[in-house]
Amino acid sequence: MNLRPLLALLTLALAACAPLSPQHPPTEKRYTAAELRALQPSDFSWPATSEAGERALRSQALADIRSVLALPPGPARDAALPALFDRVAHHNAEIDAARPLLLAVLPTLGEREPEFQRALLTAAHTLYAAEAAPLLWPLLPQLTTSKPFAIAAATLLQAEPGAAARLADMVPRQFPAWADDARLTALMRRLAPAAAEAPPLPDLLAAPLRPGLPLIVSLQRPGRQQMGLALVRRADGRFVRDAAGDLFTSPQLALARTGLPGTLTNGNTPQGLFTIVGAGTATNPNIGPTPYLHSKLPIEATVAEFEHAAGADGAVWSEAVYDSFLPASWRHWLPIKEAWLAGRAGRDELLMHGTTVNPAYYAGTAYAPGTPQQGCLISSERWDPASGRLVASQHLTLAQAYATASARADLAGYLLVVELPGEGAVTVVEALGLVTAAGR
Repeated sequence: MNLRPLLALLTLALAACAPLSPQHPPTEKRYTAAELRALQPSDFSWPATSEAGERALRSQALADIRSVLALPPGPARDAALPALFDRVAHHNAEIDAARPLLLAVLPTLGEREPEFQRALLTAAHTLYAAEAAPLLWPLLPQLTTSKPFAIAAATLLQAEPGAAARLADMVPRQFPAWADDARLTALMRRLAPAAAEAPPLPDLLAAPLRPGLPLIVSLQRPGRQQMGLALVRRADGRFVRDAAGDLFTSPQLALARTGLPGTLTNGNTPQGLFTIVGAGTATNPNIGPTPYLHSKLPIEATVAEFEHAAGADGAVWSEAVYDSFLPASWRHWLPIKEAWLAGRAGRDELLMHGTTVNPAYYAGTAYAPGTPQQGCLISSERWDPASGRLVASQHLTLAQAYATASARADLAGYLLVVELPGEGAVTVVEALGLVTAAGR
């Protein structure tokens, strides 16, 4: 089995959840609703999910990690650090061995390029928050662009519960125009006192958004460390149920491997409203061949794409346009506007998809068997260890439920990600109570 092409793709995929890379022409297959409904798990195979294929990929990744760890300090090692820490986090391997390299480079980040800062600060947040925190306070004044600063601030908030007041004082002094920057706006909202109680969630579940279009609702816990639950609302406004009348639900993970806020690159799936513009097959090897649902944030999608209406051609995005999709009771609830801020911050390609990542990498976590990646919404899949053929796919089941709920061949509709307070994985009982209260 020749896995070199897959190994090359794996290196590309570690940087984003993108379905296509700029180096590859857009040759992906796109699906109509009817084509999506007709698919079976047995239609798909992925050699790297076989026992032999996965072992080869992991062995190569570990060899690459160790080769970088063996490099002497200098430009060559520095250049390899972003990919090194992506592999360390993805494979949950050599975390202790890589720690000294991260801690050694952090004090030098003030003189580095912003993208290098972003990559290394993301590694600090993902893997070494407590150890990195003392090094970040003297570094913060040297971080002159908002993205690295916001990542460092998120790391300090994770490591030091008392950091909020100090950061809230620092942001306006270092960035006087912070209110014009979506990342810093999100950070300042996080630093503010806790928001009031959310409006009634049934109001949101019953809201028409735009009549005649289906909706996926992804109920998630704050912090995203538990498995969420996806529901599907049909084009007629009723939630999908099976032949016995039981509510359709499907487990779904909205946690990124970094655990960063949703306005930051490779952060968690932002809370709020997305549009769905179809389904396609990715080239990203961590997604695999099962068709993803193509969800887009505001601004990533034009207003016309969000409206799914030709009459909106040329319309310009504003917060008022985003608010127009929400019921009146939710328009002043700032957390539901994280998706709006994420779009303003330039996030994109946050898809709903399956996974070829081995769940064993995350065994023992609260979200197991989930496999976090770069901020997409991920549903579990089971692959045959002998052949690499798809055996079962929670994502395909969800995508087909959505396709069946649609009255349009192009799969146009919406995705709503909303957080539900509580402990543990979101339950069917909770979801049913909300749907019942919404009268849907």
